[in-house]
Amino acid sequence: MGPVTGPRRRPRGRTRLPQLSLAEARARARRIRLVLADCDGVLTDTGVFYGESGEVMKRFSIRDGMGVERLRLAGVDSGIVSGEVSPSIARRAEKLAIRHVLLGVKDKRAAVAALCAQEALTLGELAYMGDDVNDVAVLEAVGKEGLTGAPADALPEVAARVHHRCAVAGGQGAFRDFAEWLLALRGEK
Repeated sequence: MGPVTGPRRRPRGRTRLPQLSLAEARARARRIRLVLADCDGVLTDTGVFYGESGEVMKRFSIRDGMGVERLRLAGVDSGIVSGEVSPSIARRAEKLAIRHVLLGVKDKRAAVAALCAQEALTLGELAYMGDDVNDVAVLEAVGKEGLTGAPADALPEVAARVHHRCAVAGGQGAFRDFAEWLLALRGEK
């Protein structure tokens, strides 16, 4: 593994996360106690099936579920932070025994700060994975001390701000890719 960085092009008007040396990335990974992820576009492929009564279902990757389990075995919790209020997300989180499930969140940075206060965590003990513009503020906040990631198909504004860009798209095992990257940095792969 070489230096940890996102794409080289800098978006206008926004800060870019600094490159991390491998030693710094490993040190940060060893401090991680909680990995948070957006749902739509990270745990799903951004698609949703609607019927007459509204949302019917979302598609989740089984590989991402194994990523949650592998992190748990390494002593790292997982959580979901979504702008949506979705029974499908709640059900998937229940199945995976994810206890940190924040739904209907409009200000993700504030919600993550509140969760940190509630759980006595620092931003340096977090990793966050997002894919769209509503994740940028929390990615920038977490990225200063913790670690960040994005699926292969994340918006360019997001991909430019993360430490790890996954090899696969959202809903196709991107969370698992991020989990394995974190575990490898921790020396637990």
